Amino acid sequence: MKVILQQDIKGQGKKGQLKEVSDGYGRNYLLPRGMAIEATADNLNAMRLKDKARQAQIAREKAQAQEYAEKLGAVVVHLKAKAGSAGRLFGSVTSKEISEALAAQHGINIEKNQIVQTEPIKQFGTFQVKCKLGYEISGTIHVMVTEEK
Repeated sequence: MKVILQQDIKGQGKKGQLKEVSDGYGRNYLLPRGMAIEATADNLNAMRLKDKARQAQIAREKAQAQEYAEKLGAVVVHLKAKAGSAGRLFGSVTSKEISEALAAQHGINIEKNQIVQTEPIKQFGTFQVKCKLGYEISGTIHVMVTEEK
């Protein structure tokens, strides 16, 4: 019996795969539990359409990430922070602050978990912060921290 898996099944395969399973296993276990559907012509066409739509979505996301990477090289994010002694900050500049400032100043929406800080920013100046945009595309955010008056 041929089935299309609806979820990952250990020892059988991944979601969306077409698998050949024994009749009893498919009829008595996989189908009643909703773990698979029978591989009819309609279901195969629906699977192909879903796969095509998923590939198109991935292509759009990849293009968006590439566009953001190009934009990030040309912009500088300005942040103001309270000053401590000897040019040090009270606390540090976080990924969340950088993400919010980037969205407010330049309209580029990047999640805080995509921003990778090797070490926290604890002083005034200009810094370069890496940003992983997905699909092995990364960019660099230029951050300028100035004193709040």
